[in-house]
Amino acid sequence: MTMQHTLDAAETARLQAQGGWHAQLPDDKAMLRAARDLTKDLGEARGAIYWPDMLVSAGIGYAAIAGAILVSGIGVKIALGIVASLALYRALMFIHELTHIHKSSLPGFRLGWNLLVGIPLLTPSFMYEGVHTLHHKRTQYGTIEDPEYLPLALMKPWSLPAFVLVALLAPLALVIRSAILVPLGAVLPPVRRFVWQRFSSLSINPDFRRKPPEGAMKRRVFWQELGVFVWSWALIGSTFVFGWAPLLTAFVILSVTALLNQLRTLVAHLWENEGEAMTVTAQFLDSVNVPPPGPVAEIWAPVGLRYHALHHLMPSMPYHDLPEAHRRLNAELGDGSTYQGANHPGMFPLVARIAKSTMTRGRARA
Repeated sequence: MTMQHTLDAAETARLQAQGGWHAQLPDDKAMLRAARDLTKDLGEARGAIYWPDMLVSAGIGYAAIAGAILVSGIGVKIALGIVASLALYRALMFIHELTHIHKSSLPGFRLGWNLLVGIPLLTPSFMYEGVHTLHHKRTQYGTIEDPEYLPLALMKPWSLPAFVLVALLAPLALVIRSAILVPLGAVLPPVRRFVWQRFSSLSINPDFRRKPPEGAMKRRVFWQELGVFVWSWALIGSTFVFGWAPLLTAFVILSVTALLNQLRTLVAHLWENEGEAMTVTAQFLDSVNVPPPGPVAEIWAPVGLRYHALHHLMPSMPYHDLPEAHRRLNAELGDGSTYQGANHPGMFPLVARIAKSTMTRGRARA
C-alpha cells in the first residue's frame, strides 16, 4: 500500500477533534478511482441468481409460517417461526435491489417480487422506490432531506431502544394503512395527501414528506395500493373462517422480521452527522461493512447489505457482485487504508459504539 491510498492521518485527527468531522473529511480520490477501475467487469444483475434466491426465500418463509400455524408443540412452533422470520426477511430485502437495478436488467422481477412478497407482506415496492435513492444523493445524504437518516449516535440514550422496539408494531400499522387509510384516501383527497406524505415510504426521518408520484410510478402505485387493499381485507376476513390464531401467529413472525430489519438499520451507519452535506468519502466512512469471516452477518444483513458502505460507493452494483468487489478493493488498498475504515466486526460492537455515543456525546450536547 502507498500513502496515496489513505487520507492524511493528522488531518483526519484534527477534523475529528473539531466535531462534525465526517462532513468535512476530504475525498480519498485514490479509493474512489480504485472502486471504479477494479470493478469494471462487474455490475450485471444476473437473473439466474436473483430469481432462485428470491423464490426459495419466499417459499421457505411461507411454508414455515404455515407450519407454525398448524403445529401444536410450542418448541416446534417457535423454531418454525424463527425460520419463517429469517426467510421472509431475506425475501423482503430484495426491495432494496429493486430501487437500484435498471428495470430492463431483470424483466418481470419487480412484478414477480410484488406479487409474491411485496403485496402479501403489505410492503409493495413503491414504498421504497423513489425514496431510497434520495438517501444516495450526494448533497442529501445525512441532511434533513434524507428520508433514511437520523443522528442516532447524538440523540438521548432512550432513543435507541425506542427506535428498535417501535418496529414490533409494523405489521399492525401496515394493515391499518392498507385496509383503512388507503380506501379513505381514495374518497378524501386530504387523507390521501396525508397518507402519501407521511405513511407511504419506508423512511426513518420524521420530518420527511414524500412528493406526489408521477408518470409510470403513479400507475404502479395505483395497482400496488389496490393489491394491498384487497389482500389486507382478505387477511381480516380470514379471521371469520379460521379464527384469530393464524393471523396473530403470522403477525408475531412478521414483527420479529421487522425488529431484525430495524436492528440492521441501526447498525447500517454510524449516524454521527448533524445535518451537513457530506463528501463521498465521509458518507462511506459513516456507513458500515461487516465483511467475512463469519457467516452470521449474512443472516441479519442479507442480500448484500453486509457491504453497506461499499454499496454507498457503488449503488448500482448488484448484491451478488459485492463480495468480489470488496475482496478486490481490500486486497488492493491494504491495511490502514480509508477503505478498511468502514469495515466493522459485527452487530454487537456497532450497537455498543452507538449506545456509548448517546451516553457521552449526546448527553454533552444536551
